[in-house]
Amino acid sequence: MIFWIASYPKSGNTWLRALISTYFFSKDGTFDDALLKNIDQFPTKQYFQNFNHDKNVAGDTCKYWIKAQENINLNKNLKFFKTHNIFGKVNNSDFTNNQNTIGCIYVVRDPRNVITSLKNHYQLDNDQALSWITNEKNYIYNILDFQNSGYSDFQFISSWSVNYKSWNVQKKIPIKIIKYEDLLNYTYVVFTDIIKFIYKTTNNSQRLDKEKIKKTLRSTSFDALKKNEMKRGFSEAVFDRVDKNKKVPFFNLGPKNNWKKILDKDLVKKIDEVFEKDLKELNYK
Repeated sequence: MIFWIASYPKSGNTWLRALISTYFFSKDGTFDDALLKNIDQFPTKQYFQNFNHDKNVAGDTCKYWIKAQENINLNKNLKFFKTHNIFGKVNNSDFTNNQNTIGCIYVVRDPRNVITSLKNHYQLDNDQALSWITNEKNYIYNILDFQNSGYSDFQFISSWSVNYKSWNVQKKIPIKIIKYEDLLNYTYVVFTDIIKFIYKTTNNSQRLDKEKIKKTLRSTSFDALKKNEMKRGFSEAVFDRVDKNKKVPFFNLGPKNNWKKILDKDLVKKIDEVFEKDLKELNYK
C-alpha cells in the first residue's frame, strides 16, 4: 500500500522525506542523499511506460493513475511516495483511492514563505510567482526532459489554496496535516508524532527508537543538509536559467526564509487578500 508525503511545491516536502527516509531506511539515523530514493515521486514517467498514453498531451496519464498504483501495490508492501498532486479528480480520473492508499502526511506552509522559495527555485519575479501560486489550473512536469518524456511527469498542483484544501477535506484516507512552521520550531515533538501516526496507520507494532530520532534530526538539520549540498551537490536542485552549467541551491534560506523581512509589501498585501480565509484558518494571520 502507498503512504503519501504530500504538499504544495516548496512547502517542506523534501525535508520531511529526508527525515522519514533517514529514520526508516538508514541503519543509524545518518542522512545520505541516496536514502531519498526510498521515497519516489508519483506521478513520474516510469510508472506509465506500460500504458498507451500520449506523452505530448498534458494530463493524458491521469486516466492511468489508479492502474499505475495497482501495479505498484502488486507485492502488497508498504511504499512511501512524494507527491505535489491535488487529491481528487483530474480529467474525470481519481488521483488515488483507499484501495491503493493507506495514509498520508500533508505539509502545509505559509504561502508568503512558499512564494519566496518559489521565486528562488524557479527564478520568478513577483508577478510571475503570484500568478504561479494562485493559478487553479497550474501543473508541473519535467521541463528538462520534455524532449524525451513530454508530459509523462504531469502533476496537477492547482493553486496553493486548492492543493491544501483538496487533501484537508477528503475523507477517503487517514491523513495527518502538519504545518511546516511547527515542524521547524518543534521538530522532535512533531516528527515523533509523525512516526507514531505512520506506525498506527500501517499497523506497525515496532517501538519508537528515540536515539535514532535524535540522530536523524541532527543529520537532517537545515545546516547539515546545506553543507551536504555544498560538498556533494543535491539531486533535486535545478539548473540556472541563464547559466545552464550551474544549479540553483536547493537549500537556500531555510529558517531565515522570513517573509516579514524579505517579501515586497505590495506582494504580501496581494497574497493576504487572495488567501485571507485560509491564512486565518491556519492561524497564519
